[in-house]
Amino acid sequence: MTSAIETIAAWSYSASAFSPLARRRAIDAIADTIGCMVAGVDDFSTQAVRRAVATQISISGESPVIGGGRAPAAIAAMVNGTAAHALDYDDNFHPAISHASAVLVPALLAAAWPMKISGRALVDAYLVGLEAQAAVGIGVNPSHYTAGWHSTSTCGAIGTAAGVCRLIGLDAAAMARAMSMAVSLASGIKGQFGTPAKPFHAGMAARNAVEAAALGRAGMTGRFDILETAQGFRDLFGGPDTAGWDGLSLGQPPAIESHGVIPKRHPCCGSTHYVVDMVLELRAKHGFTADDVAALDCLVGIANARNLGYPRPEDEMQARFSMHYCVALALSQDRLNLANFTPAMIARPQIRRLLTLTTMTARTREEELAAKGGRLPHKVVIRLNDGTELKAERVHAKGSMIDPFDDADRVSKFSDCCAARLGADTTADLYSALSRLDEQANLDFLAPVLV
Repeated sequence: MTSAIETIAAWSYSASAFSPLARRRAIDAIADTIGCMVAGVDDFSTQAVRRAVATQISISGESPVIGGGRAPAAIAAMVNGTAAHALDYDDNFHPAISHASAVLVPALLAAAWPMKISGRALVDAYLVGLEAQAAVGIGVNPSHYTAGWHSTSTCGAIGTAAGVCRLIGLDAAAMARAMSMAVSLASGIKGQFGTPAKPFHAGMAARNAVEAAALGRAGMTGRFDILETAQGFRDLFGGPDTAGWDGLSLGQPPAIESHGVIPKRHPCCGSTHYVVDMVLELRAKHGFTADDVAALDCLVGIANARNLGYPRPEDEMQARFSMHYCVALALSQDRLNLANFTPAMIARPQIRRLLTLTTMTARTREEELAAKGGRLPHKVVIRLNDGTELKAERVHAKGSMIDPFDDADRVSKFSDCCAARLGADTTADLYSALSRLDEQANLDFLAPVLV
C-alpha cells in the first residue's frame, strides 16, 4: 500500500499546468510575504536570530539574508522566515491551520538563489509546497492545532520540504526521503505565542525544510509511512477526531483554488481578525465611538481563545496576541496598522482604559466536535451606554475567498510593510516586478531589497 508521503511526493514531482487562477493567487501570496519580510527585518526576533548566526553571514555566502549579507541556504531561510512572521502580518492557510507562506517563501528563495531559478519555477514550487502542507495538515487537524502544536512549524516544515525538493529538481523518491526527515524535525508549541519564539518557529521550519531536502538528496531516509504508522505523526501529534490520509487526493482542485491563501488585513494574530472586522464594520454602519461603548462580548473558538493569552499586554508581541488590545484599537480608529504595535502606542492611557470593555468566551468542546470540522462563526455583541445592543457574526475574515482583498487592499498593505524602509518609488517598483513574477527570468531583481 502506498504511504501518504509517497502519494504526496509522487504528485509533487509530476504536478504541472497550474491554472491561471492558482498562479495569480500564488504570486499575490509571494509578494505579500516578501513585504512582510521587509517589514519584519528590524524586529527583535529577527535581529536575535541574526546575532545567533552572525559568524555564518558574510558578503560571499550562498543566499541573501534580509538586512544584509549572505549565508548558507538553511541559515538564510531561518533568518528570512523569522522576519516574514515577526510582525504576524503574514497570511493564513486554513487547510493546514498555518502561516504557510512565511515558511514556504523564505525556504524557496534561499534554495533558489544559487541556481538562478526563474520566477515561474518559483511559483510552481510554491504551489507544490502549499498543496503538500494542505495534505499533511488535513490529516491531523483540527486536533493537532487545538492541542497546542504550532502547525506553521510542524505541517509547514513537512510540506515545504516537498516544495524545496521540487524547486531544486529532486525526483519523487528523494522528495519522500526529505519529507520523512522533515517529520522528525517538525516541532513548535503554541505556548510560545506572544514571545519572540513564535516568529522563530517559521524561520525554524524554513530551515528544517531546506535541510530535509539536502538530506533527501544525499540519500538519508526514514519510514515513508511515518505520517500514519503507529508512533508516527498522526499517532503522536493528532487525535481521535483527525481524518488521517485514507483516500488522499491532491490537486483536484488544488487547495489554493478551493480554500485560498488568506492575506492579513491586520498586523496581529489571526484569531483576533473576525472580531476586529466585525467591530470595524459595526462602527462604520452605526457611527458610534469608543466613548459610547459600555461593554463588548465576543465568542470565539477554543484554539482562538488559547492563542490570545494577554488581556493586559505589556509589549508589542503580547499586543499582537491580545483580543482586548486589538478590539480597543478597532473601537478607536478605522484601520489597524504596523504603527499601532509599539510600546508607546500600547501604553496610551486612552487605550488601556478600553481594555476592560472586552470579555472573550470560547466555544465548548462539544460544540466544536458537533461541527465535525466545519467552521463555526465568531460572534460579537456590543452594548452601548444608551442600552442599544449591536450584534454580528463572521465565519470568514477579510482576505478570504468569501471577502477577498482587491488590488487596492494588496497595494495598501504592501506599502504599509515596505514604504518606510524602501521609499515609495522603490516600493512601487518592487510590487510591480513581483506582480509579473511569472515573467521574470531570474530573481536578481530582489537582491537590492534583501540586502
